Amino acid sequence: MPAPASAETNRPPCVVVTRPVAQAPGWVQALRDAGLDAVSLPLITIAPVADAEPARNAWEHLQEFSAVMFVSANAVEHFFCLRPAASARGGRSDESVVRAWVTGAGTRRSLRLFGWPEDRIDAPDDASEQFDSETLWRQVQAQVRAGSRVLIVRGADDTGAWAGRDWLSLRLVEAGAQVEQLPVYRRMVPVLAPGEQALAQRCAAAGSVWLFSSSEAIRNLSTLLPGQDWRAARALVTHVRIGEAARAAGFGVVWTSRPALADVVASIKSSG
Repeated sequence: MPAPASAETNRPPCVVVTRPVAQAPGWVQALRDAGLDAVSLPLITIAPVADAEPARNAWEHLQEFSAVMFVSANAVEHFFCLRPAASARGGRSDESVVRAWVTGAGTRRSLRLFGWPEDRIDAPDDASEQFDSETLWRQVQAQVRAGSRVLIVRGADDTGAWAGRDWLSLRLVEAGAQVEQLPVYRRMVPVLAPGEQALAQRCAAAGSVWLFSSSEAIRNLSTLLPGQDWRAARALVTHVRIGEAARAAGFGVVWTSRPALADVVASIKSSG
């Protein structure tokens, strides 16, 4: 359920955008354009992988895969940044024959910007209640055959271990597919500047809305501000699993919205 109205009824709530640096400015500006008081506090740092050779090798053999699953817009951007020059690939356009799987509209937009054909992209319908692996699987399951090769392009943590859920990988293996994991970027806990730390502490106050699209961002926040009392703060999350993490971190009010900008704006405004 939406949070109760703020006591400062004449002032829009401060909305803290926690997305990584590359995505945060667009969200902040869009929220401000909608009349909300938005600020950026990235809680995940995105960095390149140390070894780019596996990604370059994947590009060279892309046509051997039945599908490539991109877990995020960051996965798309870093994968294409590691693409070998066309001359080295014989001018092939492998993405014209390989299907791409994504869970969200932002990842789909990134693919289209890099030239992946729209008719080769599978994603949950825009009207879907959730944009996640479960919804995607219902759409692409029929494509999978025993022996199908699927490449999952994803992030890794600062130790090199895969970051994120493995739910889709498990379903693919159960269906007889061969799954290959390709980390193309690293997800790390950021270092907060003094001003950013002060901002986080101020926004722990009543009325502030923290916008979370990742459980990892919540875990990083708890690491960066250990012992901080979040009971007066509110968390707007884009998935029920993220909501569970927000409640575990101690946020006093947690509610869920579809991740589309219009839904997020409407949800914040209706919360008061």
